[in-house]
Amino acid sequence: MKRSGVLAAGNWIVDHVKLVDAFPDEDALVFIRQQSSANGGGPFNLLKDLSKLGAEFTMQAAGIVGDDADGRWIIEDCRDHGIDISRLKFTDRAPTSYTDVISVEATGRRTFFHQAGTNALLDDGDVELSGSSAEFFYLGYLLLLETLDRRGSDGQTGASHLLRRASEDGFHTVVDLVSVHMGNFRQIVLPSLPETDTLFLNELEAGALLDRSIREDDAASLMSAAESVLELGVRCRVIVHSACGAVLAAANGNSAKHGSVMLPPEELKGAAGAGDAFAAGVILGLHQGKSPQECLRFGVCSAAGCLTHPTTSGGVKTLGVSLGLSEKYGFRDFT
Repeated sequence: MKRSGVLAAGNWIVDHVKLVDAFPDEDALVFIRQQSSANGGGPFNLLKDLSKLGAEFTMQAAGIVGDDADGRWIIEDCRDHGIDISRLKFTDRAPTSYTDVISVEATGRRTFFHQAGTNALLDDGDVELSGSSAEFFYLGYLLLLETLDRRGSDGQTGASHLLRRASEDGFHTVVDLVSVHMGNFRQIVLPSLPETDTLFLNELEAGALLDRSIREDDAASLMSAAESVLELGVRCRVIVHSACGAVLAAANGNSAKHGSVMLPPEELKGAAGAGDAFAAGVILGLHQGKSPQECLRFGVCSAAGCLTHPTTSGGVKTLGVSLGLSEKYGFRDFT
């Protein structure tokens, strides 16, 4: 069977973004100036970003949403972007996961109130793999999936069992993490690494996994971290990204590094979703058989587009327009 496309599972979230005139003290009242809804969570952001980049392959969604207005909003948004929702399940056991994002008009600072909702229920058996001919199986975010993150008596997590099943079914497995402090970081992540072909993480997550400090502006520090994580059991490649650039450490020795796009300050509208946009660009490059260097270029240019809008995917552009941002602004010197 010739495989093509991406099946993405994990966190399905609606971000309810509210722009307020000030952040209140307890018991105080402030005014909401604007409000909107946006996609959130690794698989939702990734698939929507791939659609906006112009991916011409199958994009399949897997996970659980609530039988409520937010769940229906997710379904409609996926349909609008050509995402196959046949593996998304409804439940009335919990609300669709959402985050209230409170953004202060004068400062741009944001505060997040998160409802785990249906994402906390997602288990290995809820993800249907059979019948999919996708090349990549993406799971995100570890550390924000309560049931899949739980470690059993065998020392394995639900996520590691799911990834093993995906590997046995012939998928190239891709895993992404989230920067949260929930229990034992290593205890949750380590069991999944031997079942992971490609791992995405930022410098903070790599530092938590390795228990050391990593400089975001130092390519050598990021590469050393990526190589150390690779030695923990990841099969093909580890990609560590930061605001300054990204590195790829590969098991076959074909490693690469790339500086981020030097967007001027006036173009920067928000960093929400930039890591997912980066992953979408890299996966698009992998799907096209590009070199590691070219995959990273796709990633940093996709992330640059994301940074031009305050929502997770509102700024993501077609691949051609994204690459044009680097021609206009250039790349950071990343050494």
